[in-house]
Amino acid sequence: MLPTVAHVLDLEVMRRGLPQVVAGADHLERPVRWVHVSELPDVAGMLQGGELVLSTGIALPEDREGLARYVRELADIGVAGLVIEYGRRYFDSLPRALVHAAEQRGLPLIALRRELRFVSVTEAVHALVVNAQLEQLRTSEAIHQVFNELVVEGAEPAEVVRQVSRIAGAPVVLENLAHQVLTHESAGRSEAELLEDWERRSRGVRPPGRTGYDPRSGWLVTAVGARGQDWGRLVLMQEPGPRPEGGPHPNTMLLERGASALALNRLVVRDRESLERQTHRTLLSGILTHALTVSEVALRAQALGVPLEGRRLVGAVLRQRRGPIPAALEAQARLRDFTELAASAVRACRLSALVGALDDEGVGVLITLGPQQDEHAALDAFAAALRRLAAEAARDAAAPEPVVAVGSSVGSVRDARRTLLEATQVADAALHDAPGGRNASYYRLPDVRLRGLLHLLRDDARLQTYVERELGPLLAFDAEHNGQLVQMLRIYLEQGRNKSAAADAAHLSRPSFYDRLHKVERILGVDLDQVESCLSLHVALLALDAVRR
Repeated sequence: MLPTVAHVLDLEVMRRGLPQVVAGADHLERPVRWVHVSELPDVAGMLQGGELVLSTGIALPEDREGLARYVRELADIGVAGLVIEYGRRYFDSLPRALVHAAEQRGLPLIALRRELRFVSVTEAVHALVVNAQLEQLRTSEAIHQVFNELVVEGAEPAEVVRQVSRIAGAPVVLENLAHQVLTHESAGRSEAELLEDWERRSRGVRPPGRTGYDPRSGWLVTAVGARGQDWGRLVLMQEPGPRPEGGPHPNTMLLERGASALALNRLVVRDRESLERQTHRTLLSGILTHALTVSEVALRAQALGVPLEGRRLVGAVLRQRRGPIPAALEAQARLRDFTELAASAVRACRLSALVGALDDEGVGVLITLGPQQDEHAALDAFAAALRRLAAEAARDAAAPEPVVAVGSSVGSVRDARRTLLEATQVADAALHDAPGGRNASYYRLPDVRLRGLLHLLRDDARLQTYVERELGPLLAFDAEHNGQLVQMLRIYLEQGRNKSAAADAAHLSRPSFYDRLHKVERILGVDLDQVESCLSLHVALLALDAVRR
């Protein structure tokens, strides 16, 4: 930081002159960029602003208007202050016109009651100025180094915000254009204090320009974006109060460098999921893994524009029926697009929800419903919108129909995990249901019936033992001979034990299919004409699907 007028007056070399502030005492925090010694009454034309002018006053105008013009020109150019030494022109007081003009224009006016060597003052102050400029260069270089490394490493926005907060030693918030918090770093302050009623507070801070300081709130704000398209704001929160006069806020360069890193990061990783989806995913993951407390989830969701407290919550899990297994990058792109489709469906229905990827295949949605919203109507509308958007996105391609699985509604954030877990279980079981075979637009636990029960029990050793007891020999035979007897058995049972229909479904002649069924009976030691045997084997096949899933 450059020395201020107050700092200069406190130097030993200045104190020898017994300085006395006679005007502009409220503006002593102006930074001093340089010291200029001059007796010229028109010296303002030689200055650039930020100078501390030293003079004996010997050549100043005598008339009132001339003194007022002299002060006005200095103030207009932005000098830091005016110091006049007694002994040459003035002896025990300065002209009233000079003092009055300085007070009116807020220009610090200092009288030196003892003679000084001006060269000693300039040497002392210039040493401080040069040191401050060198320190500023070092700081600037260090900041650029930090953020260059973050950009090169592809750091997430949360890490960029964390570094801005660490360097500034103050809380930092990244918000979108709707004033919803995308990520933040509290710098030791409580999240409740930092994020409470965020949208209203943020909308009230509108500093001029792309970067500006609001002294009422203490917020330093800069726009975040690139190529003429802003997508958010970066906010540095400090104690309210006026900034130092005569220059930008000390943290302006830091905040703007952080904003540039965020904008560049977004351009580089534009093919990844959006920052909003990342934030939603983090909250959903925090709910499922207990990584976040109930209060943290509620507070962060509220700041993101998704109120959870005092509302009914319904978890939903969305999956796509399996087709050919895509490459890893293609699978990531599909999941990202599917997540954005789900978010678009939420917006189309004017619902409020957290939407984010849960794993490599599924999308989680936590829908919040007000007291006047009908749950079934809202879910029907959401499922219909999702299918419509999926069909529009696919156009001529044969995209798999999305599976929408829904958990039971709950009345508190504390129970949000339960509805999401139930929806996950329903989705896993519903994937094996025949597409288009239901009238309802979404699945719930009663809809998956036996498959749902077996899915809930898939980790139970007793169920796994049952599968091995019923199907183990047949699975071992297929593995050893690269056979498809398990598949033949499945087709036979799915066709209602109609051998002719099963042979057609297996694309085999009847004698060939019958021969395979007889082989199944020999290996398993069962009679496929017995209903109970077939029922037991069918349950074992469904359980096998659940266990493998």
